[in-house]
Amino acid sequence: MKEINAVHTFVICAYKESTYLEECINSLNKQVSVQNKKSIIVAYTSTPNAYIENICKKYNIPLFIGTGGGIGADWNSALAVVGTKYATIAHQDDIYNSDYGEKIITSFENQKDLNIVFSDYYEVDETTNVRKRNLNLKIKTFGLKLLSLYKNKNYQRRIYAFGNFICCPAVSYNMTRLKDFKFNEQLRMAVDWDAWERIMKYPGKIEYIPSRMMAHRIHEDSETTNNTLDKNREKEEYLMFRKYWGERMTKLLMKVYVNNQKGNI
Repeated sequence: MKEINAVHTFVICAYKESTYLEECINSLNKQVSVQNKKSIIVAYTSTPNAYIENICKKYNIPLFIGTGGGIGADWNSALAVVGTKYATIAHQDDIYNSDYGEKIITSFENQKDLNIVFSDYYEVDETTNVRKRNLNLKIKTFGLKLLSLYKNKNYQRRIYAFGNFICCPAVSYNMTRLKDFKFNEQLRMAVDWDAWERIMKYPGKIEYIPSRMMAHRIHEDSETTNNTLDKNREKEEYLMFRKYWGERMTKLLMKVYVNNQKGNI
């Protein structure tokens, strides 16, 4: 699986029969880092089927199969198959700009104490048309800029207390520094927010690349949309805010957050 020059793995989390999976794979095959053999592509699924297997065979992508158990379990299992220093969990519905892998690797190699590196992002719809940047995205970009102003961890955690500004498919991991890290398998929606909050407590740093290097797809069958509609997102985000704030401030922040969730439907 691991090529001699590869330092980074795109591990695609494939689920059921996504019509967007092949588009995601095509964006990864166009990566400069893949063409230069610095990155490799593998896939992981806990819902094996002929559709996923045939697409992986078509593009000669190694497919790993696990037992599942939710988003956190799938992400943990996906990272477990990685044999390189760095990894990106590529979401099957999303698209990565051709320079994503190269810039991520450069950031890690230039600063050895980085635990995660992440970029800004944009949104596309079901037909891959770029969505207008709504207030939610503008707030997140502003939050990321504030987060990156100072490398002080206490400062970064206080900024992060105002919301989850980091887009999970835009994140890459330093596997050598996060050997013992696990996603919380009890969470469904705030699993990424909880993860970044805990990683910020690890020795080492986080790095934000202020470029929109990947496209996050918003569509009616996405996990984000489903968890927003069934109120699970609201429940878990409330619990995350309570890690930082008292009841009154949490309720105030939740009013803003619930309103912003409409942008994901």
